[in-house]
Amino acid sequence: MVYSTSLLFGHGASVLSEEESVIAMIGKYFSQLTSPGRSPTSARRGSVESSDGDHSSPSDSLDAGLEHEERLLQRDMTRQLELCLTEAKASTLQCQVLMLPCHMTTKVGQDVVRFSADEPCGLRGASIKIFVEHKNGLKPVGSITPDQSVTSTFELSVIFKADKDDGWPPLMNIFETSKVLKLKPEYRLVKRKLYSSASPVIHDFN
Repeated sequence: MVYSTSLLFGHGASVLSEEESVIAMIGKYFSQLTSPGRSPTSARRGSVESSDGDHSSPSDSLDAGLEHEERLLQRDMTRQLELCLTEAKASTLQCQVLMLPCHMTTKVGQDVVRFSADEPCGLRGASIKIFVEHKNGLKPVGSITPDQSVTSTFELSVIFKADKDDGWPPLMNIFETSKVLKLKPEYRLVKRKLYSSASPVIHDFN
């Protein structure tokens, strides 16, 4: 049985077959789209506007990912610098107390990562040597190889500088003067590219 609109909605309406009802409905829809003062694309405006309202892009996500990775590299480099200095206290530096300016190793770690960014393999291609410049000359205190599976493309020397005072007065009352070593805020980075005959580049920081 084919039901008509009159059977569904009561008497008083014109009786149309189901096929005629569908045709009439389609015609009414297209007449609304083409009526004067109405844009033919207005039915799609909602979706277009919602798309335009989203200002995020794949490049934003990529930038955020790169910044996160760089922070992780800086954090790991800071940790390794501190480990080298700690291990060198009793051996190379021959001190019981090693004093550093606040956040110094964090700053050095950031600079190491930053100066590795333009290298072919980035930080993974670095061979990092750490020194402390003392009154008796440079003392090697350790080395860092971020990725041993990668052939080093450049060498980066990190040179901390010992303070001539060699200590801090309150600590001298506890330890022997020769057992307390204080580092200056100043340090030096020397970058030498192993794939180039160019002269090393020296950066001094305060």
